[in-house]
Amino acid sequence: MQINVIRTGGWLPGLLGLALLAGCASQAPQNSASANAELDRSTMSLAEAPDVLLLGEQHDAAAHQAWQQATVAHWAARRQLAAVVLEMADAGHSTQGLAPSASEAQVQQALAWNDKGWPWRHYGPAVMTAVQAGVPVLGGNLPRAQMRDVMQQTRWDSHLPAAAWQRQLDAIADGHCGLLPEGQLAPMARIQLAKDDSMAQAATAQLQPGKTVLLIAGRGHVLRSIGIPTWLPAGTRSVVAIGQAGSQAQADTADRDWVHSTPALPAQDHCAALREKWKK
Repeated sequence: MQINVIRTGGWLPGLLGLALLAGCASQAPQNSASANAELDRSTMSLAEAPDVLLLGEQHDAAAHQAWQQATVAHWAARRQLAAVVLEMADAGHSTQGLAPSASEAQVQQALAWNDKGWPWRHYGPAVMTAVQAGVPVLGGNLPRAQMRDVMQQTRWDSHLPAAAWQRQLDAIADGHCGLLPEGQLAPMARIQLAKDDSMAQAATAQLQPGKTVLLIAGRGHVLRSIGIPTWLPAGTRSVVAIGQAGSQAQADTADRDWVHSTPALPAQDHCAALREKWKK
């Protein structure tokens, strides 16, 4: 499977509804050799290791998870990988303290892994590559127990400029196929921002001079103008790479530094699936 790195891009479509995340399914990554080949050409062009390298995936694209594993292996081999931070595990959980020989079961337990929401067969290869290289893997996501409180906290509404905040509201509306009542858009957008803040804090805590923290999350979380980068401390050197399945651009040029292009996936009507789910 040929994988190309390109530097063109466009608008980010609406985020997939939260209710669909648990239902995302794809074939597990099989072989990352071609991803490694293209990765070397893109990352070696960086003059120096960034403080934070953000990879934004399409959750149901197996090639994106293969890309993530290849990226972990690449930076670990250069001994420049400080840590891996994941959207796929909650903040407060990590593999710190585990030996490189830890089993997959031990790693999943340490991360309190939710296999229903994030199938281990998709993300385990990248996680285990880091652990076996002696690199800590940390959860960065906002714990579900905190979401109800966050939804009521209006302080999140003023973090972004007005136009960027409206983009978040529009993304929530589009991602839920227009099914959410108007009054629920801001509370859901607050969760999105709180997740970004949580992941940024997890990454910031692992910063080391001369090394890179690799942060893996959904595409909408890593966008430079509205996502995790807006929460990183001033002066943090970050690189944003977007996974793109197919030819349709997924992010404005101002929101990313790289596009990692992979083959298109079969067309799916996510809105039809969401409508059917909500009927039940």
